Amino acid sequence: MDFQLSTLARDYLGRLQEFMDGSVYPAEPVYAAQRRVLAEAGDVHGVPPVVEELKTEARKRGLWNLFLPDATDPRHGLTVADYAPLAELTGRSVELAPEAINCAAPDTGNMEVLHLFGTPAQKERWLEPLLRGEIRSGFAMTEPDVASSDASNIRTRIDRDGDEYVISGRKWWTTGAADPRCRILIVMGKTDPDGPAHRQQSMVLVPLDAPGVKVVRSLPVFGYHDQHGHAEIEFDDVRVPVENLIGEEGGGFAIAQARLGPGRIHHCMRAIGIAERALELMCERAASRVAFGKPVAAQGVVQQWIAESRMAIEQARLLTLKTAWMIDRYSTKTARVEIAAIKVVVPRVALDVVDKAIQVHGGAGVSDDTPLAGMWAALRTLRIADGPDEVHVRSVARTELAPYLARTGWSVPDHG
Repeated sequence: MDFQLSTLARDYLGRLQEFMDGSVYPAEPVYAAQRRVLAEAGDVHGVPPVVEELKTEARKRGLWNLFLPDATDPRHGLTVADYAPLAELTGRSVELAPEAINCAAPDTGNMEVLHLFGTPAQKERWLEPLLRGEIRSGFAMTEPDVASSDASNIRTRIDRDGDEYVISGRKWWTTGAADPRCRILIVMGKTDPDGPAHRQQSMVLVPLDAPGVKVVRSLPVFGYHDQHGHAEIEFDDVRVPVENLIGEEGGGFAIAQARLGPGRIHHCMRAIGIAERALELMCERAASRVAFGKPVAAQGVVQQWIAESRMAIEQARLLTLKTAWMIDRYSTKTARVEIAAIKVVVPRVALDVVDKAIQVHGGAGVSDDTPLAGMWAALRTLRIADGPDEVHVRSVARTELAPYLARTGWSVPDHG
């Protein structure tokens, strides 16, 4: 395996680093201040003006849509492994940098779905404005009334009625749907409840302003209200034309897997960036604070935390790079076990590093005076989002056990 970056990727990395240092990091306190003003005015999900300023600057620098280069500029030619350090770097300022270069979830996954499975009309109507960063989108899959770790549980109905689909159900954790720029949802529901388990679901495009769509509330994450929001949404006999079907009827589960695979590795790349910044903050704090007559950095336990954090980050990064290499060389399907593994390993590692950094910061670590508390909330959620740890652990175990159980005539069941 060769993890050396291409010449092109090194060029992008250098330009992105300059953008982070010169524009993104200085914008963080501006963003926080503008969000406070909006929140005090009752607009928790309003877009701070600095976000659009950063997007404009990123486009000027040619730092745009790097996650999906072949849909925008074939000269990019970035592989998944090439994109990994770029995504990691944006993770260091996860609220600003990914969106600034139009590489933020859930839009990235939705753009990939439309790029791979959308019709020409769907691409023109929704993909193009998403690629230009003019609108945002949501992905409505998780439901409050069922165990959504098993997608076959989904109850939302998508029924054909002549030239229309009628959508009825309730979703939640639809990230992005509270953002005032959100215009379109990709909704997963059942078109054939009596069909095979993985052929019952379909995906349709539903405009957020369609009659019958009601954003009930935006859910906080450990008390934090993200700017883009995580919405609970009701669909009350919502009608959309059959042309809004993505792919084919019964193809929703397969499309979801195609979407979530790359999305999971992107999350892991950014999480490593979060961990790196947390370690940096931990080291700075340990070196600058004196307790019991000597720097905190001189305490053996703190040195152990720092060393363990560095070693764990390096291991997590190597596993992520191996996964990216396998996707590039073979396919997402071939790398499915590695994708499952990093989805467990990386958030755990990053969460542990952030937790240690909080401990070194003491009271400041649990306040909003540092980004650590927000980092912790985001990373703890990542152990559930896109499939909980337990689902991915089971997937790895099934693959590991399969040849041994085959000798006995037994197999690991798909469920349970």
